[in-house]
Amino acid sequence: MGWRGGGGRCCCCCCPFSRLNEDNARFALLALFILCYLVLGAAVFSAIERPRELRAQRAWGRRLANFSRSHNVSRGQLAALLREYEKAYGAGIRVDPLRPRWDFTGAFYFVGTVVSTIGFGMTTPATTGGRAFLIFYGLAGCAATILFFNLFLERIITLLAFVLRWFHQRGLQQGGEEGSAACRASVHSGEVDSLDGWKPSVYYVVLILGLASLAICCCASAIYSPMEGWTYAESLYFCFVAFSTIGFGDLVSSQRQAYPHQTLYRAANFLLILVGVCCIYSLFNVFSIIIKQFLNWLLRKMECRCCRRRRKPRTHCNAVHPLASKSRRQDVSVETVCDSETEGRRMSGEMISVKDFLASNKVSLAVMQKQLSETANGGPRQSHSRYNGLSGGVGALAIMNNRLVETSVDR
Repeated sequence: MGWRGGGGRCCCCCCPFSRLNEDNARFALLALFILCYLVLGAAVFSAIERPRELRAQRAWGRRLANFSRSHNVSRGQLAALLREYEKAYGAGIRVDPLRPRWDFTGAFYFVGTVVSTIGFGMTTPATTGGRAFLIFYGLAGCAATILFFNLFLERIITLLAFVLRWFHQRGLQQGGEEGSAACRASVHSGEVDSLDGWKPSVYYVVLILGLASLAICCCASAIYSPMEGWTYAESLYFCFVAFSTIGFGDLVSSQRQAYPHQTLYRAANFLLILVGVCCIYSLFNVFSIIIKQFLNWLLRKMECRCCRRRRKPRTHCNAVHPLASKSRRQDVSVETVCDSETEGRRMSGEMISVKDFLASNKVSLAVMQKQLSETANGGPRQSHSRYNGLSGGVGALAIMNNRLVETSVDR
């Protein structure tokens, strides 16, 4: 049986997702989308970076050969020396003077990269005790930090919702008497103090968060560029890699032994990374709603139009001939009038059968179960979110569904 969309449409058997329901089809399409995205990214980066890698490899081979000839050192001894240097480099020993990695400030910087899931890789525990402690420390620390990010996301979305609502109400007030009456009605109904009424569009929130993240990255790059000796483009690259918690480790801030205004710079570096990670995390989660809308639109477009057909309405009630007498209509048995669980109103003189009595109790039980489920899940808005695609009752997606209105892509 094909999956059914919101309008009751059925997809024919030639659709690749025809044997899946809507949620599973959306999940499979998202997995396919990510796979294609990975293949595209691998092809692009391979085409861009592979020639430079080959040139660097050839240049390094020539330099090793020249060094081996000029200093009369065998290639095997030179390779062994380089491997020892790699081990020392991994332990934090450098040729150029850098600050110690495992003093208190260095360890504090390390645990910050652990709980924020950045993981630059510049500093890693080398002892068995340190690695064992990292497993338990990271488990609790990462969970607490993700909770902090979700709470930050909830508050920033709430703030943006109130700001955008204020602009919306100002627009209604400037729109004339009708807009003012609607605004006053919303004030009297209590919608200003809650988020149950008007909701901002997700596109406005993405735009605001994108501009805020860009401003933070630009300001942070203006600080990193002179302090670290990077170009402005390298600083922007570092900001995105660090704030998005990708953390390659090719560029890492606050690694020198001394800086001008060192204490102030390290405090500013910590705050910039914290605020940047929170903003980029919020931007990613809000942008995921747009991806979800794109997947919903794509699933609707994938329906086979030639096989699309609407379901015929099922008639549960047996037809009664319109020419039948009134007395005959009243004497008709309940079983022959309607077999549905949600039948219409009865005549005041009709008798109810045991079957209909049990059916009505079954409907009441179903309504009660639905109400309890909605109460447990935080209200009907969250239970409705499962029909919006990629359902989620907890976490960032639930925050988005409760705070933002989603506009249909094909509207």
